Amino acid sequence: MGRVLICLRRENAKALITAGVRKAMKFFCRITARTVLACALVSALWACADTSADYRKAAEQGDANAQNNLGTLYENGQGVAQDYGQAEQWFRKAAEQGNADAQFNLGWLYENGWGVVQDYGQAMQWYRKAAAQGSAFAQNNLGVFYRDSKGVTQDYGQAAQWFRKAAEQGNDMAQTSLGVLYEKGQGVARSYSQAAQWYRKAAEQGFTLAQNNLDLLYRNNGQAIVQEFRKAADQGNADAQYNLGLLYLAGDGVAQDYGQAMQWFRKAAERGNVDAQFHLGWLYSGQGVVAQDWGQAAQWYRKAAEQGNAPAQDRLGDLYCNGQGVAQDYGQAAQWYLKAAEQGNPDAQASLGDLYDKGLGVAQDHNQAEQWHSRAAAQQAANGQDDQDTSSIQEFLGIFLDSLSNSLANRGGGRSWQRSNNARPHNNAPAQHNNVSTQHSNPPAQHNNAPAQHNNAPAPAQHKDASKQPDKPTH
Repeated sequence: MGRVLICLRRENAKALITAGVRKAMKFFCRITARTVLACALVSALWACADTSADYRKAAEQGDANAQNNLGTLYENGQGVAQDYGQAEQWFRKAAEQGNADAQFNLGWLYENGWGVVQDYGQAMQWYRKAAAQGSAFAQNNLGVFYRDSKGVTQDYGQAAQWFRKAAEQGNDMAQTSLGVLYEKGQGVARSYSQAAQWYRKAAEQGFTLAQNNLDLLYRNNGQAIVQEFRKAADQGNADAQYNLGLLYLAGDGVAQDYGQAMQWFRKAAERGNVDAQFHLGWLYSGQGVVAQDWGQAAQWYRKAAEQGNAPAQDRLGDLYCNGQGVAQDYGQAAQWYLKAAEQGNPDAQASLGDLYDKGLGVAQDHNQAEQWHSRAAAQQAANGQDDQDTSSIQEFLGIFLDSLSNSLANRGGGRSWQRSNNARPHNNAPAQHNNVSTQHSNPPAQHNNAPAQHNNAPAPAQHKDASKQPDKPTH
């Protein structure tokens, strides 16, 4: 399949990657069923590079990461028969060596009573160890324990502290839970503007329940939110200025006013707010809000990019690639794409692959090109952007390969086909509250364990923020 021309605007990148995947999958679907079966078998054997036997060998030599991974295989029944007792043993070996993921996983077993007697005290002990090493998952779960009085006296103040630690690391469940506390004034002073801010952060990551909460919050408390943001914004608070800009841009709680939006974005951006800087760059790039000005777009994208904002780095790469607002410079484009690509930005990964493919700004390297294109496609698929027919085929093949792998493993093959379980189900909830529960990577039903805790307000004002299944820490 021929490569497309490089240096296309970011808004075309998703469509191009999706089109490429679609063409490949349509071609794949046209070949015979026998060939499909053969390809699937080869793919299964090729993909099973990490075997349970490999993990066991390293684990028995004391490698903490291997011990944790072997525990994960036993917990999930991947390549081995599911055995929570074995999972507990290997998690414990790694946890006692200080492995934070294993400490979190061992806490999870104690919380649920899998392979051990259920013991919230032990769960908290291991969560604390992992949380002290910065595990956002463990920090979130400690927040849940304090909020829901699981093994400890209920303490909303402690819950808020732990949710905040996880939320500041980008954990969307903790962000949503912290928003709930601010909305209800539990453990923190009630602040609708703070609730809105944390809900928005989670919603921007695709957490549907946070978006539901945000919508209901504005519906019921829109004027109060605007007043809180305006008061703080007038006092020079950059976050409030940015959020006030968003309200004017979208017309949430105020009459839509692009001029006011630009004014507040600029105030926040000049105080160093990276989100406001990115928004200014985006608006100046031609969104119909202000006159298109590539020079201004480049200026604000650069400020955000220099603070490490991956979307801004990607957009700045586009500007250098196309010579918009800056002199065309493929070398600079490659540098900014690389910064964004290393943070997992799929658009930048695809663009960087194009540069390597054509040898523009970098030495031509088809292997590097293929690597970045593959990473872009995988990231896009993980983000749920692949189209419906492709998803169905991939799901079919995934199920087939899982079954084949388990069959091989159970016959002594020892191979474990480990599919990435990045898809995180979202529950489009009705308008009442259910606090987000503790998180892990197992089936979603196990987390719906806080059904009645917040049904204490008039129905129109309530939210449901029941849990979803998040990613487990990367092994």
